[in-house]
Amino acid sequence: MRPVLIETERLRLRNWREADLEPFARLNADPRVMEFFVRALDRAESDALAARERARIDERGYGLYAAEVKASGDVIGFIGLADVTFAASFAPAVEIGWRFSRESWGSGYASEGARAVIDDAFTRLGLETLVSFTAAWNTRSRRVMEKIGMVHDAEGDFLHPAIAPDHKLAAHVLYRIDRAMWEAARPGLA
Repeated sequence: MRPVLIETERLRLRNWREADLEPFARLNADPRVMEFFVRALDRAESDALAARERARIDERGYGLYAAEVKASGDVIGFIGLADVTFAASFAPAVEIGWRFSRESWGSGYASEGARAVIDDAFTRLGLETLVSFTAAWNTRSRRVMEKIGMVHDAEGDFLHPAIAPDHKLAAHVLYRIDRAMWEAARPGLA
């Protein structure tokens, strides 16, 4: 296993463990957490997602990391990077994404963890650009994208190819951040 660990003031972002599967399955089954996905995941699908991410992190050195609260040791979701695997005007690309348990919403964990993942992407991984996208009416995720320095690319907005075009979740907004934007926003860099 490739040892990837990103720490923030309150979070550890790390590879997946067996003990993470139960809390992860609970949040993936929560209809409010999965509101902006076509459907919730059952236990087998949730476990398979964690297994795929564990393998990706081992293989590539990045993926969707388990998000653990340092103070409690609780896993409250994920945050990390994923390759865009569908045809889109902005692909190939690496996406930053997150999913957290409802109980952790409003705590600032998403923006705190995302900033650390962006720092890791532009330093350790040497990436030049990251994207993020969500259903157009997902205001919570859009706020996080803006808080972490991403900019809405209205020309890149798209209908998600895995969702029927007339579905309420089909229209997606695209956000971007590149190395120059990240460097300009970091204090102490010249």
